[in-house]
Amino acid sequence: MSEQTTNGQANGKPDGVSDEQPILTNRQGHPVYDNQSSRTVGERGPATLENYQFLEKISHFDRERIPERVVHARGAVAFGYFEAYGTIGDEPASKYTRAKLFQEKGKRTDLAIRISTVIGGRDSAETARDPRGFAVKFYTEDGNWDLVGNNLPVFFIRDAIKFPDVIHALKPDPVTFRQEPNRIFDFMSMTPESMHMLTWLFSPRGIPANYRQQQGFGVNTYKMVDARGDTVLVKYTWEPKQGVKSLTQEQANAIQAQDLGHATKDLRDAIERGDYPEWELRVQIMSDDEHPELNFDPLDDTKTWPEDQFPLRPVGKMVLNRNPSNFFAEAEQIAFGTGVLVDGLDFSDDKMLVGRTFSYSDTQRHRVGPNYLQLPVNAPKARVSTNQRDGQMTYHVDGAGENPHVNYEPSSLGGLQEATYATHDEQGPVIHGRLTRKKLSRTNDYQQAGERYRTIEQWERDDLVKNLVDALNQSERQVQERMVGHFQQCDQELGRRVADGVGIQAPAMEAATPR
Repeated sequence: MSEQTTNGQANGKPDGVSDEQPILTNRQGHPVYDNQSSRTVGERGPATLENYQFLEKISHFDRERIPERVVHARGAVAFGYFEAYGTIGDEPASKYTRAKLFQEKGKRTDLAIRISTVIGGRDSAETARDPRGFAVKFYTEDGNWDLVGNNLPVFFIRDAIKFPDVIHALKPDPVTFRQEPNRIFDFMSMTPESMHMLTWLFSPRGIPANYRQQQGFGVNTYKMVDARGDTVLVKYTWEPKQGVKSLTQEQANAIQAQDLGHATKDLRDAIERGDYPEWELRVQIMSDDEHPELNFDPLDDTKTWPEDQFPLRPVGKMVLNRNPSNFFAEAEQIAFGTGVLVDGLDFSDDKMLVGRTFSYSDTQRHRVGPNYLQLPVNAPKARVSTNQRDGQMTYHVDGAGENPHVNYEPSSLGGLQEATYATHDEQGPVIHGRLTRKKLSRTNDYQQAGERYRTIEQWERDDLVKNLVDALNQSERQVQERMVGHFQQCDQELGRRVADGVGIQAPAMEAATPR
């Protein structure tokens, strides 16, 4: 009798399977001998409850998706390195910060970047008129540093308590589940601080051509800390070596008709062919005080810092040279947070930054799980030693002290102990104030929006007006009138052109004066 068995297998292996070919197993490591048929009573009989292979396979399949991000659900990830110049502009980096990754010329730090749309879901179009998230995770020797920003330099609001509101206004209507311009501009017309952001979002810059050819901005104001504990305020900008390229609405519509994920494909293809994208990291620096000489507050996320007063200073470059080997493991589960800073970098009192610092890490614990930082893509390359224990999906115990029985501190039995400060722990200016809820006093909501309109090229102004008019024509008259009033205070020509486009009479008014 032949060694060939009646089920078409020889020596326990299906036809055509060599000894070297990996064998399919389940998560317990058991070989799977039949992955084609469930276990049943007879050929046509009922399935049995102890159908272990089927139950394991289908129950895991049922749980393959985790909750998508509330914002930034669709995005692409790439890996690479940051190479420091050793200087900040023409001065040694140590003059402003003791952060180790900046100190030596040529020093490289591994990193990951995720670039994403904001409002759409996980499978939405990458041609949407929408800010793009620009989040970079540096795996430094002192632990991770996350620089989490956008491709536009400002934001809609200046206080994080309004973040749920602005996102709700931009998200689909809770009844129709459609993104409705009337809802968006209703909120924006009641929120004058959003005018500057709207001049960016509805210009061609609101639709980047791809992920490689866009700027990145930290948006928030941070601090750098030197070896003495002295601080300066800082804003971060990423400038693409590839140049900046955007799309008109018509160009975006043509791409979307063929491809919902063109930007992810473009980034991946560029890296695969060795055309590694690069960005230069530049910083603006300001002394750490209130700056009463300015007509805006430097901690206000709706404002940019004038480059003629606060020049952009190069500090290093980012190069992306590797794609994810698995999208879910490395792109869907990667997690960023604005609170993830290393020694030599610190928070400012930016009201948006304070709120984001809680929200970002909190949403990752909900979305990925309490041990999301144990995942390889999120874990720091530096040693981790904590007394945090257990929780869902724990797969290793953080490095303990001399006595693994001790998971608390302080202890005399050999547990972990606090680190010692290399320098003074106190830094920055002394702050006095009454506990209160107050808005920033220097709002100046219109000046920078008007300046941007007058600065961009004529075709960009035309495109901005067209996009605003197209969206506002889908809004109620009272919303149109309020928006026209705001735009007139930004720039009279902008207000008049939008008013003409929606068919309303713009009231005559004097040029807006900064507040």
